[in-house]
Amino acid sequence: MLQVPFIRENQDLVITRLAKRNIDATKMIAEVISLDEERRKTQAELDNTLAESNALSKEIGMLYKSGKADQANAIKDRTAQLKADSKALTERLNNTSEKLEELLSKIPNVPHESVPTGNTDEDNEEVFREGDIPDLGDNALPHWELAKKYDIIDFELGNKITGAGFPVYKGKGAKLQRALIWYFLDKNTAAGYQEVQVPHLVNEASGFGTGQLPDKEGQMYHVTGDNLYLIPTAEVPATNIFRDELLKEDELPKALTSYTPCFRREAGSYGAHVRGLNRLHQFDKVEILRVEHPTRSYQALDEMVNHVKTILEELKLPYRILRLCGGDLGFTSALTYDFEVFSTAQDRWLEISSVSNFETFQANRLKLRFKNSNGKSELAHTLNGSSLALPRVLAGILENYQTEKGIKIPEVLVPYTGFSYID
Repeated sequence: MLQVPFIRENQDLVITRLAKRNIDATKMIAEVISLDEERRKTQAELDNTLAESNALSKEIGMLYKSGKADQANAIKDRTAQLKADSKALTERLNNTSEKLEELLSKIPNVPHESVPTGNTDEDNEEVFREGDIPDLGDNALPHWELAKKYDIIDFELGNKITGAGFPVYKGKGAKLQRALIWYFLDKNTAAGYQEVQVPHLVNEASGFGTGQLPDKEGQMYHVTGDNLYLIPTAEVPATNIFRDELLKEDELPKALTSYTPCFRREAGSYGAHVRGLNRLHQFDKVEILRVEHPTRSYQALDEMVNHVKTILEELKLPYRILRLCGGDLGFTSALTYDFEVFSTAQDRWLEISSVSNFETFQANRLKLRFKNSNGKSELAHTLNGSSLALPRVLAGILENYQTEKGIKIPEVLVPYTGFSYID
């Protein structure tokens, strides 16, 4: 959530940067300023009213002690009016503050200056590409046919048990899935990320803190009986570890990694681009996140991007990195890099990771601060990234590593799987 002082001091910048998201924020920003001025004015009136009331109360006490009851009683009429005024002012202040908070919660993060202007994913900027796309010949199969051929993922069984988007992994498919999780976690912990296991359900405060709530698009599964939400990513519970925390400056950075299943209600369109593992309602993901000092958060973002690059290079999958345009940028992000792996059998790029810097946007919602060298509390910067999301990585491995002998396992994963081929 944007801070009101930042908006007041940078109105033109906020409006210009939000225009990159194809949002005309002129009216919203004007309303924020208006509500903040009303809030400040009401707060000042309330403070003056309370101060006068307190002063009169002391004066009344002194008059009673001096035997001047008539004068004291005369003043009491004024204190009664001040009490009624303070109640009315408090109600007005609360209403104004609620309106201001509600409006602020609807305003997305301000894009970083490097974010390109654009409307859709077609306007994203490719900044890096690595790996050769293999020539699999005319008989190459998409992963959903390979899964059926080798009996490693059963989409129909998952549909029977739950519904579409909930596959069942079997045999070597389940072992490959587990191997990827272990491998990702080992890579992340070796890079200095502390592994944590977190709840798969969160409360409203946690969902609001990381920006998933209010959930305008209905993407989160809601357990209505307990008013809890199934997590869409480990980012939500892991980042909320630091909610309402005041850290010491020398405690930064905080770096965590976590494996969780992820749940998303997203209603997808139909067609080959959402078949198989391309879009699921439940999937596994290993996440990395950082809480950083504001002066080095963009250096940390580059480090996270380079870390994900090393994983894909070890898996020897052809991939590219995109800088997301304003129209494709997530609500909470200031700058996001998407990683995509090339699916040779589908002849298309599949998103497998997003690495983002949220600057102070989440920290403001979370009330996540640190005490700086001057002894003042300051909002930290938060970052997170997929390292990695499994379904499309698995799809990329199945399709790019298919051979006449079977599906070859990437060399780096063999110590984790215990086998070299799925045949």
